[in-house]
Amino acid sequence: MTEQTRTALPEPAVLPSSAVPTLQPRLVVTDLDGSLLDHHSYDFSPAAPWLARLKQLGVPVIPVTSKTHAELIPLREALGLTATPFVAENGAVIGLPPGWCHARLDRPVRGRDNVVVRHTGVDSGFIRARLNVWRQRLGIRFTRMGELGLEQVMALTGLDKACAKAARQREGSEPLIWEDDEAALANFRLALAGDGLMLTQGGRFWHVMGKTSDKGSAVDWLVQRFTALRGRQPLSLGLGDGPNDISMLEAVDQAVVIKGCHGLTVSPHNAALYRTKETGPTGWAEGVAHWWGRDDRRVAAVSSQQSETA
Repeated sequence: MTEQTRTALPEPAVLPSSAVPTLQPRLVVTDLDGSLLDHHSYDFSPAAPWLARLKQLGVPVIPVTSKTHAELIPLREALGLTATPFVAENGAVIGLPPGWCHARLDRPVRGRDNVVVRHTGVDSGFIRARLNVWRQRLGIRFTRMGELGLEQVMALTGLDKACAKAARQREGSEPLIWEDDEAALANFRLALAGDGLMLTQGGRFWHVMGKTSDKGSAVDWLVQRFTALRGRQPLSLGLGDGPNDISMLEAVDQAVVIKGCHGLTVSPHNAALYRTKETGPTGWAEGVAHWWGRDDRRVAAVSSQQSETA
């Protein structure tokens, strides 16, 4: 594994534009909490200049998060990402805006945010039922998010009442607070695997979902959809800060592990790996700048095109 460091953080300058047909298109997939959003305040202003530049140049920025679809409706608007897809609940839910839909493959039924929703795993009701069974059968200790009161969710996450309600609207996963030891956790994983479920660790909660519903699988699917729609394979950049981001960071061409606030180990296998010195959205901007902030060949190509059309 090759890890690189950089002290300087260049300002967003000129990035490769999708309007330059000779250049490989680009795609960004990103975690939200602790990455694009500050772990405590959920602020994203340090990353705003890069978000604006990427949007201007037609580079899709796709949230890939443990948050729910309901949580993402206002967030995508605030971030200016309503024209790009999203991955919710760690890969269990994929949302496609009209520009990413296939006329024959995607059902034309859309929700209030005008997206087609694809579910990649099992229903959250099945997950909750099996969690209750295994807790009793194994005698293990954990608390499901669905068992927490609204005030408790707000205290644990720092979310306001409306966002906390949205966080509980699960479709294909269930977060939980683990309250037992490592041996019990290992037995729990084995039990879940027998039900076709898996467990992954986020910044605040453990998450249970279908074994085919990880972030990496969702990103692979979206890259294939992008390639089918555009006719070209994109150069993909992934950014995340938690263990649940590892599969996503292994599915992309270039990866950024953002310095976390949780002390958890995040070690994806990716030869093109950069670890930031800064946390949250400041680290997010640092990571994008590391890979795409200084690309002289592409800058020259874009500048040449702009001169020709002036």
